[in-house]
Amino acid sequence: MSIEVKVPNLPESVSEATIVNWHKQPGDAVERDENLVDIETDKVVLEVPAPADGVLGEILKKDGDTVTAGDVVATLEEGEGAAAGGKTEETEEEAAEAKPAGGAGKAAQSSAALEALSPAVRRMVQEYELDPSDIPGTGKDGRITKEDVVTYLKQGESGEAKAEKPAKAEPAKEEAAPAGKSEAPKTPAPAEGERPERRVPMTRLRQRIAERLVEAQQTTAMLTTFNEVNMQPVMDIRNRYKDRFEKEHGIKLGFMSFFVKAVVEALKRFPNVNASIDGTDIIYHGYYDIGIAVSTDRGLLVPVLRDADQLSYGEIEAGIADFGKRAREGKIGIEELTGGTFTITNGGIFGSLMSTPILNPPQSGILGMHKIQERVMVEDGEMVVRPMMYLAHSYDHRIIDGKDAVQFLVVIKDMLEDPARLLLEV
Repeated sequence: MSIEVKVPNLPESVSEATIVNWHKQPGDAVERDENLVDIETDKVVLEVPAPADGVLGEILKKDGDTVTAGDVVATLEEGEGAAAGGKTEETEEEAAEAKPAGGAGKAAQSSAALEALSPAVRRMVQEYELDPSDIPGTGKDGRITKEDVVTYLKQGESGEAKAEKPAKAEPAKEEAAPAGKSEAPKTPAPAEGERPERRVPMTRLRQRIAERLVEAQQTTAMLTTFNEVNMQPVMDIRNRYKDRFEKEHGIKLGFMSFFVKAVVEALKRFPNVNASIDGTDIIYHGYYDIGIAVSTDRGLLVPVLRDADQLSYGEIEAGIADFGKRAREGKIGIEELTGGTFTITNGGIFGSLMSTPILNPPQSGILGMHKIQERVMVEDGEMVVRPMMYLAHSYDHRIIDGKDAVQFLVVIKDMLEDPARLLLEV
């Protein structure tokens, strides 16, 4: 019996998607709910599972094709025998004849291993032309993670692993950045006198990011105010309790939970910063859904911490760590990217000392964190060295006056420089 494999319902406000990568080819045995193909929307990558056990028939939509909800992308021949791989009993002699020899056998194994990888890891493996069977996996059940690929590439660069093309291992250094690498394709070094160019289409996510950035600048009256914060008090607390915190909550204590808590307290005092414009109305949100910007190899995503005011420090840290991991694996759900009343972005992990964050409409405010750097400050008439961070608050001047925007940032600064106030809510 032939079954149609269709594009699932797309997220609200998403009209079409693009075929990214087929994991199975015609004639391959598949199991029910096994991922057949990845499709990319302007927000997330969705998986299309097999509707039943069987053998994949004809592929009707190829990589790069545009599809909409309900489109038939392939056919599936249903059957339990097919799900078992269509294998019948065979003699040892026949099995030996059927088994590919030498490099062909390894190629078949590598192809199977490639299909088991997450989309992000698969792109890295294909980009650097690696054999998955050569990469030790440290993930669950021995699965290969992005960190495993980075480690393998670095070992290959130093001659500790087999790398056929060590020259390509150099870009992997970018993967060490906590939030991923650039999506731009690698261009080989040009020969003398050449001036090469490469034209590649934008991904749907990159197109959407471009649209929203332009929209923010064209439809809002965006201004930015700056301040600086002495991070020594937060660093002291973190150093004092980090071991006990990790033992109790199973997650490392970072700086982000302090910033989320400080932002929530500031939003409570300035509800217009937690508001948004709808036509000629202002909507004041009575809840605190904080978006956390995460950079991935596909582009910037902003998953949302719901009801952040009700979360503990451990829950905040665990939520942010989970967002980062799943965002880089392409497993963030569309519902986790929608909504949000305020956003926090951290350019400091890339070394940014100061920047102007752009609003995430329809939100009216965004906080930019930056690199912590020791600077000479004057306290009580004496010069002292302190770990300082510049803070940037971009806001929509249509509903937030400059006075409120500045005082909002001052509250965050005061909370971080005296963290006891976060506990006492004073």
